[in-house]
Amino acid sequence: MKPTKGIVLAGGSGSRLYPLSTICSKQLQPIYDKPLIYYPLATLMLGGIRDILLITTPHDMPLFQKLLGDGSQWGISLKYAIQTAPRGLAEAFIIGEEFINNNQVCLILGDNVFYGKLDFLRNALEKNIGGTIFGYQVTDPERYGVVEFGENGEVLSIEEKPKLPKSQYAIPGLYVFSSDVVNIAKNVQPSPRGELEITDIHNAYLQQNTLQVEIMGRGIAWLDTGTPESLLEAGTFIHAIEKRQGMKIACLEEIAFLMKYINEEELMRHIISLPNSSYRQYCEKIMTLQ
Repeated sequence: MKPTKGIVLAGGSGSRLYPLSTICSKQLQPIYDKPLIYYPLATLMLGGIRDILLITTPHDMPLFQKLLGDGSQWGISLKYAIQTAPRGLAEAFIIGEEFINNNQVCLILGDNVFYGKLDFLRNALEKNIGGTIFGYQVTDPERYGVVEFGENGEVLSIEEKPKLPKSQYAIPGLYVFSSDVVNIAKNVQPSPRGELEITDIHNAYLQQNTLQVEIMGRGIAWLDTGTPESLLEAGTFIHAIEKRQGMKIACLEEIAFLMKYINEEELMRHIISLPNSSYRQYCEKIMTLQ
């Protein structure tokens, strides 16, 4: 896989979750038995990405640092940066300029949950030449950014929340870009709502003929958790899978061990530091689950 940096954007006001989001970030809300932020981190880790920048608000940064630390317990490197106001997804690349340096970067939104085989992400990380977005078939594409395809699968257009969608394929909050995304983001003009829109980044790569789309197949679940209803639905979904299989989704200790980011000794040392809980009990069984 090409050397890739990861960015998790966990800012925003979470106004649709009021009053839940009054005290702490929506990315710290529970999805069944784990904080929401575990799920996008799990996606990056399973994609082979170990160098990660988490962008959040000044208020929430200490909470994330308390929860996640520097990531060394999972064999990854976690750094933190602040987005002082919700000025758009594309600002993440400007904030993360030094972090990205000359590397390819994968941005995932902190409220997006993916479940299933991640070959679509690994393919994108390996084959990306400019920008890669993902297409996920939905029944209500007018709620999302929508990608229009040509006869040969090429990208014809990207539209944000169109009244008349040109396809059923929404664009989830997961993107892969080459390092020049920083300069592209710097040249994006704020939209009428005062934000640097990710759609403008997509269109810049589209104009360069370097925008690719990886289709997420029927075996993949994509859950957006921006409302109380979708938060509940995601928790119910995760609970059902975990109860049925007896295996946890987005257990970062298990992923770190499976991906060989940490060895058995390091895993056990970390488990000893966990409080007595069902989560610790599961971690204690990780080596017997393989």
